[in-house]
Amino acid sequence: MRSGRRRRGRLVDVFIAPSPSGRSRICVVTPRHGHSAVARNRVRRRLAEIARIQVLPALEARRLDLDLIVRAKPAAYDASYQRLRARVMDSLETLCAD
Repeated sequence: MRSGRRRRGRLVDVFIAPSPSGRSRICVVTPRHGHSAVARNRVRRRLAEIARIQVLPALEARRLDLDLIVRAKPAAYDASYQRLRARVMDSLETLCAD
């Protein structure tokens, strides 16, 4: 996180850095923010699914090997799957375009 780039958003913070492993890896962080374990797991599952279906194929298509950290913010707990997907993909596009 110290050597990479980041984009802060209202729903999620996205950090990227070159991957030393030679393949893209993703980490999803869901802090408590005063929510129950059920709510945290729901957000974690949504973000992990977005990473599996959208983010990894996008990185593979661009032939990028990046480590990506997606950290949920308090507003993410009330957001729909579509809003989360849009914010994560917007952040990824912005970071990869730089």
